[in-house]
Amino acid sequence: MSTLTLKPVGFTTINPSSGEVLATYPFVSAGQVEDALAAARDAQCGWRRVGVDERARIVGEAAREFRARRGNLAEIVTMEMGKPIGESLAEVEKCAGGCEYYSANGPGFLGDRVVETEAWRSYVTFRPLGLVLAIMPWNFPLWQVVRAAVPALVAGNGVLLKHAPGVPGCAMELTDLFAAAGLPEGLFTSLFIDVDATGDLIRDARVQGVTLTGSTHAGRHVAALAGERIKTCVLELGGSDPYIVLEDADLPRAVEACVTGRLINGGQSCIAAKRFIVHEAVADEFTEAVVARMAGVRVGDPMAAMTDVGPLAREDLRDHLAEQVERSIAAGAVCRLGGEVPKVPGWYYPCTVLTEVRPGMPAWDEEMFGPVACIIRAGTEEEAVRIANDTAYGLGAAVFTEDLERGERIARDGIEAGTCFVNDFVKSDPRLPFGGVKESGFGRELADFGVREFVNVKTVRVER
Repeated sequence: MSTLTLKPVGFTTINPSSGEVLATYPFVSAGQVEDALAAARDAQCGWRRVGVDERARIVGEAAREFRARRGNLAEIVTMEMGKPIGESLAEVEKCAGGCEYYSANGPGFLGDRVVETEAWRSYVTFRPLGLVLAIMPWNFPLWQVVRAAVPALVAGNGVLLKHAPGVPGCAMELTDLFAAAGLPEGLFTSLFIDVDATGDLIRDARVQGVTLTGSTHAGRHVAALAGERIKTCVLELGGSDPYIVLEDADLPRAVEACVTGRLINGGQSCIAAKRFIVHEAVADEFTEAVVARMAGVRVGDPMAAMTDVGPLAREDLRDHLAEQVERSIAAGAVCRLGGEVPKVPGWYYPCTVLTEVRPGMPAWDEEMFGPVACIIRAGTEEEAVRIANDTAYGLGAAVFTEDLERGERIARDGIEAGTCFVNDFVKSDPRLPFGGVKESGFGRELADFGVREFVNVKTVRVER
């Protein structure tokens, strides 16, 4: 007897802290997708003629909407993907700040650039491309969308959002919020579609750009489809971020930053600290301090104000992390803390510390998405940098040293990553470009670089 595997007919949201089904959202039909595409194209044709100052003003209204809806938005984020409520509230505020940044700075970023030539007048102008498809993840379900969509909107584009299956409630709230802020109807549209329909959208001639935040596997697929149709593409993919702790580091400061960087969003972040590469002169002291600090972290109900780390977002993600830890231990890693799935409802995983991590282990070779710290010893600065770069990824990194010139030299010239911090954990900031190299992707979000990713950089030369 053959077994028929049925494709899902929509998105089902499940509370990660209990396993309870919250809601089911059916996929939209092909006809509804076509209607949304046509409406978005019409809306964008009008939007591109709206002055950039007015576009920026409306984005500023979105900031006020985020703050007005702060509590409700944060609860939806926490219920859908398990982030502690305090972090969800902070994410909402970050979205408001991102909107304010582009409201204030977008017009300047997009102003014409006069270039002196032999012509009567010559300049570079930044014109919108059209519709941008944003394929977004579940781990920062509001902020990831804002940092991709808001610069594109200010630049005069329309945005079609294909959000992650686990956070459709967030997608619906964002659609309503931008409409309330004053965006024309259809300009920002969320579509509940499957992978095949997403591919069809990338191929559609009305879609002129694609931005994806997700796995390297998904990035390869999206890049191939976008390249096939010669479309602008921005990819923010996985990371295995190294944090180098040198022998002259302020250890208490380094430990606090490393643990904070590892545990933000329960460790479910592309730019979370994932590999701690520690000079052997301070490795024992650093390890004991990290174990003690992580042992004191409060793991529990994400709706409780005192919780530091909630559940992982999905059961399969929790099980995969557990399997990575088990394989690393089987290969010789030493588990100093945690390492066992608790027998409680929900998809919790304990704060875990692995030492004696070596090449060939998942803890060295793979991205670990969860609250697992991997400590690797290095005998010299040169060895630490070599280990830091011994990865397919290149998203974020950090260096801890009291010698700021030394730290800046390593950050600037030594580590292969799109973002490198000295004496702090890595975080995105609207004022600074964000993105990676190697298998962490290409293109940049945020700052002036982000707003110009989806524009036609057009030369105009006028002769008398």
